[in-house]
Amino acid sequence: MGIGLTFAPFSDGYDNGYPNVTKSLDKYREFYASFIALGSEFLAKIFTARAKERRPFSRIIYTSVLSWVGIGAKKLNALATLLWIQPATLLDIYYYYFTDYRYDLKNCLLDDQPIELPRLPFLVGTREIPLFLFSSGNLMDWLIQTMKEHVESITSETNESVLVNTFDVLELEALRAIKNNVNMVGIGPLIPSYFFDGEDPLDTSYGGDLRHCSKDYMDWLDFMPNASVVYVAFGSYSELSNQMMEEIAKGLVKSKRPFLWIIRDGEFKSLTNLSCKEKLEKQGKIVSWCSQVEVLQHPSLGCFLTHCGWTSTLESLVSGIPIVACPLWTDQGCNSKFAEDVWKIDVRVNENEEVIIEGDEFKRCVEIVKGVGKEGEELRKNAKKLRDLAKDAIKEDGSFNVNLKAYVHEVLGNLV
Repeated sequence: MGIGLTFAPFSDGYDNGYPNVTKSLDKYREFYASFIALGSEFLAKIFTARAKERRPFSRIIYTSVLSWVGIGAKKLNALATLLWIQPATLLDIYYYYFTDYRYDLKNCLLDDQPIELPRLPFLVGTREIPLFLFSSGNLMDWLIQTMKEHVESITSETNESVLVNTFDVLELEALRAIKNNVNMVGIGPLIPSYFFDGEDPLDTSYGGDLRHCSKDYMDWLDFMPNASVVYVAFGSYSELSNQMMEEIAKGLVKSKRPFLWIIRDGEFKSLTNLSCKEKLEKQGKIVSWCSQVEVLQHPSLGCFLTHCGWTSTLESLVSGIPIVACPLWTDQGCNSKFAEDVWKIDVRVNENEEVIIEGDEFKRCVEIVKGVGKEGEELRKNAKKLRDLAKDAIKEDGSFNVNLKAYVHEVLGNLV
C-alpha cells in the first residue's frame, strides 16, 4: 500500500483575493471569522465523510495558529494533538499569562523589571514576553485569542499530550512546567535526518522549501574560506524597514567579511535604494531564496545574522553556527534570550536611544562572533557542543525517537 500525503484544500471565502486588512480592523475580523467558520465546516465534512467510507481518521494533528481545529475536533469527539512549533518555554509563558501570572507579567512590562516564573531557565522581561499580549482592539486580537484557546484546551483534559519541536536536553525543565497533567513531548529537532548523518547526499532537495530558486549560491559558497561567511536571513515572512536594511548593509560593509544575504523578491526595491549598494554587491552575494539548512551546513558558514524565529534558531543550533540575534516579535525575543543566556551561542544587537539598530552595532556583534577574542571562541565552542547534543537526540536511543515512539504507541493504544 502506498504511503504519502493527500492535500485537501478548502475555501476561506476569499477565492477572488484578500481584502486590504491592514487598513480596516472590521475587514480583518470578517476575513478571520470566515476562515474559521468555513475551515471548521470543512473539518467536520471531511471527518464524517472518512468515517462513512470506513476510513476514519485516528488522530488530528494541528499546529500553533490553528486553535480552531482543536476546538472543532472536540465537537466531533475526535482525538487531536497540538504540534507546538515554537519553544516549550514560550508555551509556558502563554500558560502563565492566561492563568496565575497575568498581573505579574503586566507589572513586569510597566516596571520594566524581569520576573521569575516556575521552571523557566531565565528571568522573563519585556524583551522576552510577546508584546502583542498587552494590546487589544487591533489586528493582533486573533493571535491573543488563539493562544488563550490553546491554553484552555490543553489544560482542560487529563494527560493531554502536546508535541513540541524541541529536544529534552534543550528544554528539560520547560517541558515539565505546565501543571494539570499536560504532557509536553519533545519530538525535535524536526530537520531532515540526512543533515545529521555526516554524509553528502547527491540530492538534498527534500521538498521542504517554500520557494525555489537557482542554487548558484552553493557554487559561490564553495569558493569561500572555511567559517568565513556571514549568512543573513530574516525568515519567510518578516518584513524589514528600509532603514533596517540600510543599517544592516552598512554593518556588513564595515565588517569587510563575505556574506550571503537573503532578500526576498518583495524587498528588492529597498535594495536599489541602499547608499552602499555597489560596495555591498562586491563584498558578498544577495539572492531571493535559499535552502537554509543546506547553507548552514556548508563549511564556509561562520555566523548567522537572524531574527531568531524558532525554526531558524534550531537550524543554526543543529549546524553548530553561532548567532547574531536581531529579534523582531512574537517568540523571537524568547528564542534569543535562550541562545544568549542559556546556550551562550549568540550576541544580541541593541537599539540606540532612538530605538534604531545602527550599522556599527551590527558590525560590533559580527566581530564578536567572528573575532579572535575569548568571547567569540566561547560562542563557537558552545555552538559545536549543542550541535553534538542535537545529533545525540536523533539517535536510535535519543529523545526524538524514544518520545515519538511513545506517542505513537499512545495513539495506537487508543485505537484498541
